Amino acid sequence: MPNRFQSYEVGDFFDEMFAGTGNPRDHYQTLFNRFGQLTDAEFQKRNALASQSFINQGITFTVYSDDKGTERIMPFDPIPRIIPQREWELVERGLIQRITALNLFLKDLYHDQHILKEKIIPAEVVQSAKNFRPELMGFDVPKDVYIHICGTDLIRDRDGNYLVLEDNGRCPSGVSYVLTNRQVMKRVFPGLFADHRVRSVDHYGPELLNLLRYVAPRNCPNPADPTVVLLTPGIYNSAYFEHSFLARTMGIEIVVGQDLVVKDDVVYMKTTKGLRRVDVIYRRLDDDFLDPLAFRKDSVLGVPGLFNAYRRGNVNLANAIGTGVADDKVMYYFVPAMIRFYLQQEPILANVPTHLTMFEKDRAYVLDHLHELVVKSANESGGYGMLMGPQASASEIEGFRKAILHDPRNYVAQPVVSLSRSPSCCNGSIEGRHIDLRPYILYGEKTTIIPGGLTRVALRKGSLVVNSSQGGGSKDTWVVDED
Repeated sequence: MPNRFQSYEVGDFFDEMFAGTGNPRDHYQTLFNRFGQLTDAEFQKRNALASQSFINQGITFTVYSDDKGTERIMPFDPIPRIIPQREWELVERGLIQRITALNLFLKDLYHDQHILKEKIIPAEVVQSAKNFRPELMGFDVPKDVYIHICGTDLIRDRDGNYLVLEDNGRCPSGVSYVLTNRQVMKRVFPGLFADHRVRSVDHYGPELLNLLRYVAPRNCPNPADPTVVLLTPGIYNSAYFEHSFLARTMGIEIVVGQDLVVKDDVVYMKTTKGLRRVDVIYRRLDDDFLDPLAFRKDSVLGVPGLFNAYRRGNVNLANAIGTGVADDKVMYYFVPAMIRFYLQQEPILANVPTHLTMFEKDRAYVLDHLHELVVKSANESGGYGMLMGPQASASEIEGFRKAILHDPRNYVAQPVVSLSRSPSCCNGSIEGRHIDLRPYILYGEKTTIIPGGLTRVALRKGSLVVNSSQGGGSKDTWVVDED
């Protein structure tokens, strides 16, 4: 057994690479042999080269709550995660099923509300949802597409089953790391790609641009060639690197709110040659900040009048306003029911068992078992607003108890799932670290899923929190033909 993995401990988890100690899974055998042939000096040299490449490219994210400095280089693990093709096909089918049901749900919700009338979902769940937009009732979005870009988080349990942890249907981030991770791996470990038939991820940018052009608004003067821009909150946003990266990849303009103006319910972009009409906006900020005249009046990020231009069919937004109701963590509980209701199918990918504290019976159970559960705020992301019960202090548990009693609609609770682990480079040695997976789904004229997606790694030993804002990193994800 090569020395590099000689001291590796599989542990009592599903290990992505090893079926048992010293026994790599078939689709990892070639990688196992290749890494085993590298000397320590060569491996460390390539790892350092990968890290330097991220620094040189300015591949960063922002941590707002850290007083040691907010700008960080994304930690990168050089040992790729490999998913065999037959496994990926199951994941793809499950994701297509899920995004289809979510879009049908949103169309129904903002029109006839059959799912509420049939009491499949209690009306109070929707009416109390923070991101439900009743002002859009009856509004027809172009091509009936609400969630154009979705990042669905998947985990694997102790038996290796894929489970859906949550859907990100507002402004999912992280896809730039998928693309840059691949670029860096090809530069640092080119020989590995000669040994594996790895499905490409390079088509994401063109596919995203095609999708955005496909959903041009009904009053677009040139639907064959609409003007598309990416709207960012600005350079201080945590995902600004990604915003600029995607705009460059698609060859479109990146703009802030001040770069746009609305005249006669039409959106224009300010250019050195005068005003230019904008047809589609890939927006990377939440509903509340899009238009100070319609939503938060104190927002300086949005465009006054944008909402009216949207309502009149003169501009389209991806994702649509009001999609946040679908990735509310309370609504997540009902997605399997949506699949059965709209598609008459059983879910291919299961949810993690979930308790809704807004229901009295669930709330009583959660309050009695806070020390055993993971509790999440319904609309937070990035690992914020979360309690890891088994690792929490008595004061943290008591704080969440009070918060749940004060606003029971705002919380869900789940059992602690033993996330799968993957070998990761940790301070010169290789150790198992917990991971998840965020595939990116483009839903339009066709449904495109980037092969693999973003594997996030909880680099802190024993941690189950993979978010970059909480100390996590990422690794390249390969979908490979096992033959």
